[in-house]
Amino acid sequence: MKKTFLKTLAVAGVALGASAAMAVAGPLMDRIDSGKSIRIGFANEVPWAYPGDNNKPLGFVNAYAIGVLHKMGYTNIEPVVTDWGGLIPGLQANRFDVITGGMYILGTRCKNVTFSEPMAKVADAFIVPTGNPKGVGNYTDIKDKNLMMVTGAGYNTIEQAKKDGVKDSQIMAVPGPTEILAAVKAGRADAGAGTFFTSQALAEKSGGAVEVTDPNKMPDDTKNWVGIGFRHADADFVKKFNAAAKDYLGSPDMMKEVAQYGYTKSVLPDDHSTDWVCQHR
Repeated sequence: MKKTFLKTLAVAGVALGASAAMAVAGPLMDRIDSGKSIRIGFANEVPWAYPGDNNKPLGFVNAYAIGVLHKMGYTNIEPVVTDWGGLIPGLQANRFDVITGGMYILGTRCKNVTFSEPMAKVADAFIVPTGNPKGVGNYTDIKDKNLMMVTGAGYNTIEQAKKDGVKDSQIMAVPGPTEILAAVKAGRADAGAGTFFTSQALAEKSGGAVEVTDPNKMPDDTKNWVGIGFRHADADFVKKFNAAAKDYLGSPDMMKEVAQYGYTKSVLPDDHSTDWVCQHR
């Protein structure tokens, strides 16, 4: 009887230990529990996520992410601004805890980042000189007409362009949107590739020098879902974030916060999950 009891106790202890191990908080929850801030990383990507005065986090992705965090009860939030190409490396190097930069959920990125459930679905587009003299509508036009395309280092557009047959020699990679616009305006590139939102913002600030191509001329596989990025080790926090986001996404409170950045209900994601997107994009 005593041996059976001890055996049962030992088994229970193992089970309890396994449960405790499974319940161990990730580094972000440890950071929060110790009273430290949640550091959100983003670049200068208007209108997605960009810094205002004193690095104030602006843009619809920042507004959304901060709205969800507030709904979770977290208000100690610290903005960290970096180049686009430094977002994922910075997350992995623990320079910040969350990527709010407006990042597409892609299979190649899912290997290094755990994304929240999608908060938007958007398409790519080009900026071209006003009048679109080279007749650019999609990546195939860049390839077939032997044109030069400029885009941001680390942008998904590089991968997409190569997928559609554009050569490395036809792709100019620059730090971000400001340099993309400068290259097209100076004639160093025939078209600048980015998201429709980014392209639209660049056209608006160009003084009429460039216009945005029709995103519907892009292939369907350039339409992508946007998520908030976390470290793989913070899966426990991502689960809580997704639960809070479920009620916040598309709510009147959210739409009020993001409307000033051009986000409308037409941008709300469909019912595809992040797991599905990671496998198909």
